[in-house]
Amino acid sequence: MNKLLLIIIISLSTTFVNAQWQHTNLLYGGYIFSIASDGTNIFAGTDGGVFLSTNNGSSWTAINNGLTNVSVTSLAISGTNIFSGTLGGVFLSSNNGSSWTAINLGLTDTAIYSLAISGTNIFAGTNNGVFLSTNNGSSWSAINNGMVNSHVYSLSINDTNIFAGTWGNGLFLSTNNGSSWTAINNGLPSTYVKSSIVSGTNIFAGIWGGVFLSTNNGSSWSGVNNGLTSIDIRSLAISGTNIFAGSWNQGVFLSSNDGSSWTNVNNGLTSTTIISLAISGTSIFAGTYGSGIYKRTLSELTSIESIENKNNIIVFPNPTTGKINVQCSINNTQFYSMEIFNVLGERIYKPTNSPMTIDISKQPKGIYFVKIYVKDKIYTEIIVKQ
Repeated sequence: MNKLLLIIIISLSTTFVNAQWQHTNLLYGGYIFSIASDGTNIFAGTDGGVFLSTNNGSSWTAINNGLTNVSVTSLAISGTNIFSGTLGGVFLSSNNGSSWTAINLGLTDTAIYSLAISGTNIFAGTNNGVFLSTNNGSSWSAINNGMVNSHVYSLSINDTNIFAGTWGNGLFLSTNNGSSWTAINNGLPSTYVKSSIVSGTNIFAGIWGGVFLSTNNGSSWSGVNNGLTSIDIRSLAISGTNIFAGSWNQGVFLSSNDGSSWTNVNNGLTSTTIISLAISGTSIFAGTYGSGIYKRTLSELTSIESIENKNNIIVFPNPTTGKINVQCSINNTQFYSMEIFNVLGERIYKPTNSPMTIDISKQPKGIYFVKIYVKDKIYTEIIVKQ
């Protein structure tokens, strides 16, 4: 069995060492402002219109029939409807992008930078605040009570809460469908917000200044930038417990502990200016400023990337039939946190303390990754459950 385990570990190590971002075959290859997916369909909004891939990014087709403005800054999908926000208004397609129709009635500003959908409500962020449509885009109304007129670059929704990130006036929150807005900038060192995303009770904001986290619905913010080498965060994406941050000139960063620490995950990226990120199935897609789209399998990143194995982390027995023991003696301290992931990158175990013994007897047989977090470092051990 030891020989088998060695073969498995060598095979896994070889796979993940060679794993890297792959440049997709987006022939246009330009500025990728937005990416959205719907099942097996992946849409890319670029400065040359909308492109569609039906084979996980292996090939792309331009779908611009009816688009009178091809600077597509944002995309949103609701059922069979696809909405494209452009610098010339909002366009709707109900046939998977085969044709587009302008839907701009009531929009007094047609420079659209962000879109978000909540139920039957569609929100559009513009150069002059937010607009709302309650009838599938047939008409729009300005909803800016309490919001300083500014460029709304990001919109994110969590239940009845709407977060609007602006360029120069910080973040705003509405709890009443946009009828009124309140500034929520306590703790933010900068009011230039490019992205925001919600994960459970955590709200993450990507700003000129790094990544900031709020656990109280935006009442206060704290920086979570340990390991980030870029303070210019342009995009955020979440897959389970993993948070990805796309930066200007420094590529993609990954955090698996709510932003407590970040690791650069750029192996294979020849362009590190990332302006959009999206999760589609088991893959993550990164849109660049001028170099098209890259993709990577999530399990590669969440299980292996940027890992340091040290002799002072011992996990045994390995293989195991159920229980494993952990010995951690880094810098003469026993304080650490840990998680266990399966080969798909799904977290299966997260204790509330630092246990010395863990029971995984109820988990299926297979290969697992024990991640141990000590300060700003991540240590991983591959274990086999018999």
